[in-house]
Amino acid sequence: MSVKLLACLSTWFFLALPSFALEAPAIKLPMPAGGQFDLAQLRGKIVYLDFWASWCVPCKRSFPWMNQLQQRFAAQGLQVVAINVDVRVQDVEVFLKHHPARFIIALDPEAKTPAAYKIKGMPTSVLIDKSGQILWQHTGFVDADKTILEAKIEQALK
Repeated sequence: MSVKLLACLSTWFFLALPSFALEAPAIKLPMPAGGQFDLAQLRGKIVYLDFWASWCVPCKRSFPWMNQLQQRFAAQGLQVVAINVDVRVQDVEVFLKHHPARFIIALDPEAKTPAAYKIKGMPTSVLIDKSGQILWQHTGFVDADKTILEAKIEQALK
């Protein structure tokens, strides 16, 4: 069985069997303001992990909503983390000037993290439970997604 086929089967099982838990790959990345983000330090929290890029139009719409998520659910144990894949940090800075983030931003200009998570498009969100297991993955962002995503987050926080 080829590696590519195995990856497809893994994705199929994840989508077909929502109770099938997958360990979230480790993440250690620099942050724009300095310091390093380490996903392992968020064990015990529900993590809404968002992969984005400055050129992504739906990402511009998702940032205000993710700010609201962080504010609304932080006290219940949610942490929003957005991983940027732009090569140039200047592109990130310009984006954030127009779309400020009140949550963690990490930088991955080599796009190794999206590859580890098998991300196929921007934006893609991944919900990770308190023990570091992936609960679900969602690609894209439109206003109609908000209600469904918030319901899944609320369920995970219970």
